[in-house]
Formats: sequence, C-alpha cells, structure tokens
Amino acid sequence: MLYILWAFLILLGLGLLFGLGLAIASTVLYVKEDKRVDEVAKMLPNYNCGSCGYAGCKEFAKAIVSGKDTNLRKCKPGKPETNFIPIKQYLQEHPNDDNTKVNVTF
Repeated sequence: MLYILWAFLILLGLGLLFGLGLAIASTVLYVKEDKRVDEVAKMLPNYNCGSCGYAGCKEFAKAIVSGKDTNLRKCKPGKPETNFIPIKQYLQEHPNDDNTKVNVTF
C-alpha cells in the first residue's frame, strides 16, 4: 500500500512541475498576432488559389497588413467593389501600432 502512495505522490509532483513549466512557457513564449490579418483574410475571396503568389489568402493578408505587398490586384478572383474597397477602408480605419497607415492600391 505504501508503494502505491509513493507512486501517486511522485506522479502528482511531476504533473504539478510540468504543468507549472507549461504555464510559464505559455506566457514567456507567447506570440502576439495581428487581428487585422484575420479581418483582411475574411474580406478576400478565400479561394486559396495561390494566383497572388502566396500560399493562400491568409498569407496574402499577412503581406498586405505588414506592408510587404500593397497591390490588391494580385488577387485574381477578387473584385474591387466587393473585396478591395472594403479592405482599403478597413486598413485606413485601423492603422498600425505606431499609427502609420498601410496604403494599398488596386
């Protein structure tokens, strides 16, 4: 009976130790994501066709929000009135953290 108690206590201690390690790691290694990427990705056609030169619409949205790519015409299935104008308005209303605006063209 004493062996079962020791095994239980050792496993309980290991569980607490690893749980504490995971809790600390989740706060130290946290990666902040830009919420604008998801919003811009929702405004794209979401065909994930790759015609823009990126792996999918979310990767293209990351490039748009970061300012690496400013030409929305690369999205071949997208239409200016339904996709590009709302994206441009959204990015004008939601600037970067340093209050610089992303200027996109189409």
